[in-house]
Amino acid sequence: MGWGIVPFALAGGLTVTLVSAGIEDARRREIANWKSGLIALAAPVWWFAAGYGWSDMAWQSGLALGVFVAFAAAFHFGWMGGGDVKLIAALSLWLPGQALMLMLMLMSVIGGVLTLVMMIDHWRHRKSGAVETPYGVAIAMASMIALSEPIFNHFA
Repeated sequence: MGWGIVPFALAGGLTVTLVSAGIEDARRREIANWKSGLIALAAPVWWFAAGYGWSDMAWQSGLALGVFVAFAAAFHFGWMGGGDVKLIAALSLWLPGQALMLMLMLMSVIGGVLTLVMMIDHWRHRKSGAVETPYGVAIAMASMIALSEPIFNHFA
């Protein structure tokens, strides 16, 4: 069955949602639940459009569950926000293993640089308290880079 423009519409919708989540996190230090929910609910449509078999879908679901558990532990220890955890888990439904690892590595590097910039700004303005890094920005940027990689693009 030909899916026509559906894969491109899904990828475009994912990109718009990621940009929106990054902007929202930068402004309010919060990511709306509906954005992560939308990304997660669109994943099965993506799987069918990408030609995933049942075993691929099971693997992707298991991978997402593992990612969620790992990042929920980070949330438990106060290392990440809940919105970040939900966004990463939702994205892990879309990204196959290699693309997911690329996204997580890029997210770490971008997040580290962003945290450093935020710390310098915090110090420069002599603010008290902990630095709150809008990690959703790093997640969105890393995801969009991973989405553009050939290992993710099933339609090339």
